[in-house]
Amino acid sequence: MELKLINEQGEESSRMEASDRLFAREYNEALIHQVVVAYQANARAGTRAQKDRRQVKHTTAKPFRQKGTGRARAGMSSSPLWRGGGRIFPNSPDENFTQKLNKKMYRSGMASILSQLVREDRLAVVDSIAVEAPKTKLFAKKIKEMGYVEPLLVITDALDENVFLASRNLPNVLVLEVNETDPVSLIRFPKVLMTRSAVALFEEILG
Repeated sequence: MELKLINEQGEESSRMEASDRLFAREYNEALIHQVVVAYQANARAGTRAQKDRRQVKHTTAKPFRQKGTGRARAGMSSSPLWRGGGRIFPNSPDENFTQKLNKKMYRSGMASILSQLVREDRLAVVDSIAVEAPKTKLFAKKIKEMGYVEPLLVITDALDENVFLASRNLPNVLVLEVNETDPVSLIRFPKVLMTRSAVALFEEILG
């Protein structure tokens, strides 16, 4: 598989060889969906807490007499049927949302996403990405000269401090290391710019 290698002016300078297992895999929509859902579920935190009818603070007195009112009988106002009453199946803070995903499935899903990015011409490779100083203006100018507009995902093998600091104030630009790259970010950004060394590291980890 050959990937498009661009220069600092955004022009295609040459092609580079890459692993077919990583960048030429068939599109598997069901697997990608499972990988994305599992990733998002595992990121959830069980911070929600609701009260059942035992925990809500309501009087235990009968709201009105049993017969003669024409209304349905009621025992106490903490009933889940009443406004302000307890929940029938309340959410608890210790709720676990995690989903198990095999390593082989995760790697195959990531490879399928990367392959689809190549097919859709959304992925390009550059030798390196660096700026002289940690200034947002410099980094914004650099990616603009390369022909990219926000939003943009930049993936490097090792995060350069100047690039990291310069990109923080750009709301639609995300710079990640290979180890931090997730399936949601790969799908969310319309364009992905990757360094040559990041491609080699992806092949080592996922290949």
